[in-house]
Amino acid sequence: MEGEEIAQISLKISSINGQLSDPAHWAVADVVNYFKATGFEEQANAFQDQEIDGKSLLLMTRNDVLTGLSIKLGPALKIYEYHVKPLQTQHLKGNVS
Repeated sequence: MEGEEIAQISLKISSINGQLSDPAHWAVADVVNYFKATGFEEQANAFQDQEIDGKSLLLMTRNDVLTGLSIKLGPALKIYEYHVKPLQTQHLKGNVS
């Protein structure tokens, strides 16, 4: 999934007044809905179970996603590489400018 597609999905899920909200402001339910909308319906429950909100999501390491969520390795790798890492990068870029 391309970064542009991720941004479009994020926009659909967490837009406020037409602007993409910062993941740092997401509640646990927003994180769960994001992953459900991106095709990780089954894995989204792990974020609920571990009470991962937006701030926690932005702090997650690759190891946290691969081992801390108790989900299968394949989906965990995709979640980290195509979603968590780009959201972290997007957040950092937004705070720098």
